[in-house]
Amino acid sequence: MSDLTSAGAAVGGEPANLTPTGAPPSGSGKEKSASLWADARRQLVRDPVFVVASIYILIVGSMALFPWLWTSKDPAACDVKFTRIAPNAEYIFGTNILGCDYYAFNIYGAYPSLAIAVLATAGIVVVGGLAGLLAGYFGGWVDAIISRIMDIFFSLPFLLGAIVFLVVMKNQTIWTLSFVLVVLAWPTIARIMRSSVISSKNLDYVHAAKAVGASNGRLMFRHILPNAIAPMLVYATITLGSFVSAEATLTFLGVGLQPPDQSWGIAISQHQVYFLEDPWLLLFPCGLLVGTVLSFILMGDALRDALDPKLR
Repeated sequence: MSDLTSAGAAVGGEPANLTPTGAPPSGSGKEKSASLWADARRQLVRDPVFVVASIYILIVGSMALFPWLWTSKDPAACDVKFTRIAPNAEYIFGTNILGCDYYAFNIYGAYPSLAIAVLATAGIVVVGGLAGLLAGYFGGWVDAIISRIMDIFFSLPFLLGAIVFLVVMKNQTIWTLSFVLVVLAWPTIARIMRSSVISSKNLDYVHAAKAVGASNGRLMFRHILPNAIAPMLVYATITLGSFVSAEATLTFLGVGLQPPDQSWGIAISQHQVYFLEDPWLLLFPCGLLVGTVLSFILMGDALRDALDPKLR
């Protein structure tokens, strides 16, 4: 948390120099912001870990969006006569317990896992980011109310809360899983944003913009947000991986997606009992899952280092 907050403070950088009239030099804030992101982009392109992780995510993303580019077989075309065939030239991942092509099943299983991760992450960025922005900017009773609401949600155990919500809802879909993850996970990103906004709102160029009559909305979204958003983006990148694993965990526990849907969590749940006999039934979906989660975490770490000038 402290690394992310310090990264956010670094985005604000040093106070912009004021002109003799008390107004900031033209474009100074944008130049500082543009320089930071340009330097970060150059560092990320030269970082082999970030590049490899990004390529892996692009490959998995193409599986989710364009599965027909990776396989011509229908994952729902099953024949129990061919159940649990070991990997061979015809079935490179073998077949599952229902006789479905396991390679096609895992390719099509990328979409639900990534869709839930992307939807849930987008949700916490919007909800948590807006809550943190309002709490950090206005302070006072606004900050107190939002902070107390965050404390209430922080008190809910994540896994237990997700299980209870999904059992009560009795309708496990991509949308319901994403909704539950947003409800339980938004306070963390709100707290990160709040800390970044508090450290950014007292910079000289913000005071100068306020002095010339900028509205609260303009101050928040044009002057403070661009300089406070970096830690939130770092956390969101790492959270993408966490939500991929959360979907698999909830599905494994029986409260997530259900057949006939295809997902890596379903593949792991259906074949856990066959690990000693046919270990490849678990190794393939687990390998894709672990690779995806690890890639998002490595990308987040590299992004954090690139956006913190003190780590260069």
